[in-house]
Amino acid sequence: MNFSHIKKKNIKMVDITSKKNTSRVAKASCSIVFQKKTFEKIIKDGSPKGEIINTAKLAGILGAKKTSELIPLSHNLILSSIDLDFKINKKKCSIDIFSIIKTSYKTGVEIEALTACSIAALTIYDMCKSSDKNIKINDLKLLFKSGGKSGEYENKTF
Repeated sequence: MNFSHIKKKNIKMVDITSKKNTSRVAKASCSIVFQKKTFEKIIKDGSPKGEIINTAKLAGILGAKKTSELIPLSHNLILSSIDLDFKINKKKCSIDIFSIIKTSYKTGVEIEALTACSIAALTIYDMCKSSDKNIKINDLKLLFKSGGKSGEYENKTF
């Protein structure tokens, strides 16, 4: 297996100069899981810090936009679309977070999609940590990507 960012133990950003712009999409997800008592309280009363879902959505959007400032070798991209969706899962006492990121550029948006989910989850964690120290962020994963020379990928392991 070759790693495009490591050549003879020297770290470098991949040169994408000669690549063509193509339409690219990435989808990611994760879950934030609470104890039942905490989950019921959050669903009923919200967080002591305010409205959870819209705050987390805004944080996830900002996280996607700032990915190149957080991940050292990622490229600074112009993102065409950032969308986050939140599903309340009463059976699992969780909030499932989904992101869809789009661009027309020379490199993919997988890291931006993953970053959006993780920052949204961390925001929810921060907003609820006073109620529960046992909150878990689980299953951060890429669900789908399209575009570029590697084509389409769909995670069918879940």
